[in-house]
Amino acid sequence: MQPLAPSSPAELNFDSQDLQACVAMMQGGSKTFFAASRLLPPRVRTAAIALYAFCRVADDLVDEAVAGDTPLDALQNRLDAIYAGTPQDHVEDHALSLVVQQYKLPRHLLDALIEGFAWDAGGRTYDSIEDVHAYAARVAGSVGAMMSWIMGPQSMDTLARACERGVAMQLTNIARDVGHDASIGRLYLPRRWLIEAGVNPQAWMAAPVFTPAIAQVIERLLEEADRLYQQAHSGIAALPPDCRAAICAASMIYGEIGHQLRREGLDSVNKRTVVSTTRKLMLLASAWTQVHWIRLTDHHPAPLPAITYLVQGCQDATQQTGNKAYFPNRAMPQRVAWMLDLFERRENERLDRNAMRPS
Repeated sequence: MQPLAPSSPAELNFDSQDLQACVAMMQGGSKTFFAASRLLPPRVRTAAIALYAFCRVADDLVDEAVAGDTPLDALQNRLDAIYAGTPQDHVEDHALSLVVQQYKLPRHLLDALIEGFAWDAGGRTYDSIEDVHAYAARVAGSVGAMMSWIMGPQSMDTLARACERGVAMQLTNIARDVGHDASIGRLYLPRRWLIEAGVNPQAWMAAPVFTPAIAQVIERLLEEADRLYQQAHSGIAALPPDCRAAICAASMIYGEIGHQLRREGLDSVNKRTVVSTTRKLMLLASAWTQVHWIRLTDHHPAPLPAITYLVQGCQDATQQTGNKAYFPNRAMPQRVAWMLDLFERRENERLDRNAMRPS
């Protein structure tokens, strides 16, 4: 269903009642997001808060459902209303509806997110790391793509790197929350990895304990997250300049969760690793400095297979809506020619305006 944008859509205002309600809703959690979002420009921060608020409420709606509830149907109905321009009476729906109108946000990204929640509700199991990638692509890679779309959107390669960064963050979350997830009957560690480490997944879920074998699997997952952080890193340089520091900070803070978990002995069964506020502030400052040194690379690795359908959907949406990339996906000589042409056209427009002025 395509959004029915009004002829003069309302602007998303950070001081609006809906946005302030979203801010209050998010301050109880998502501390890493709020720390990094302080570096986002206002034009992006308001939309990001609206997006994260809806994602958070959707996640809670599924997690807190009781017998007889149909949260997934309710979420699909709410999305239908949002994309029809008639959001239901929830502050986060009203805020997201404005984001959809202003940015022509592709529906398939939000559908992917809800599909990931459906996997949780259905008790889906994950045998391989590729299976975990597929889950993370839906619940986090989709969010990375939405953020990138709101910021630009950029080229398909940049969107791919944003999806991979989201997957890396979700892998970090999984490594950090092994004990909590087990307590609610969920296991996201690849079962094949557990078996290779000598752990029977079913028996372990019946009595979750921290062992050297579990530590080995957690370390292996953190290494995969590190690989994806590294693969996604250069993509930060392709983001709009006023957004790079925030995304760099988010990556650094999430990466620090993994480093802190290692320092604590990889025991995420008995406790949940957190990064102190002081350390976050240091990382925010560091990101602000380091982001100026991130450079695009000539090598563009193939996207993680699990996220290719998200990127393809964005490409299709770009062709349908006519949205332009933040910076054209061209080779350097073409970019130089494009910039010179732009400057020439603007100079001609200036001269024309001057010629029309009365002397």
